Formats: sequence, structure tokens, C-alpha cells
Amino acid sequence: GVPPDLCPAHSGVFQFLGKTECLFINGTEQVRFLDRFIYNREQYVMFDSDVGHFVGFTPNGEKLARYWNSDPETLERYWNGVDTYCRQNYEALSPFLVERRVPPSVSISLVPTNSQP
Repeated sequence: GVPPDLCPAHSGVFQFLGKTECLFINGTEQVRFLDRFIYNREQYVMFDSDVGHFVGFTPNGEKLARYWNSDPETLERYWNGVDTYCRQNYEALSPFLVERRVPPSVSISLVPTNSQP
């Protein structure tokens, strides 16, 4: 779904993106850890703690997933991501992100139309 980058300056640029996400349900009772690997706007492999292993989405991503899934140390490091990355950061950041409450405010003003000065 992403349209191609038509900028000529980017024609020879390759982009890698690693995206780590923590999804929290009811505080830290249910936590889902996702680590996505994206190359040139295409996700090729990801780890999902709910699935419990790496999943490949391209031929190269499937090879990497098989390789990483065959290594117990790599899998254990990612399985522990729920605690070492998500829950640890939740506890450190929740005062700023979850517990912060700002009362809503509304401002109403009249905007003149084109027919009126």
C-alpha cells in the first residue's frame, strides 16, 4: 500500500526501519511485544510475543525467521522483551503518559464568511 517515493534524490537510497511496539491492556496485566523489521517500506520479518516466534513475510524474511527461531538464545531474548522492555518502560513512563490528566478546554469563536467583512 505505500506509493513509491518519486523524489529523484531518493532513487539510490535504501531504508531500514526497526520498529518495536508494546501493546498494553489493563496496565501491565496483558502485554504484547512486537519487533518489526522493515526494508524499503516492506515489512519482511517480525517477532510477536503472542505468537512466540519470528514470522517472515518475504522469502528473505522467512529465511531469517527460520534462522532466528532455531536459536534458543535469540528466542529467549525476544520472549523476555515483554518484561525487560515493555513492563520496565511502562513503569518508568506511566506517570507521564498514563496518569497525566489535563482537563478539557473548549474555545468557540465566530469566523466571518466571505460575504461579510
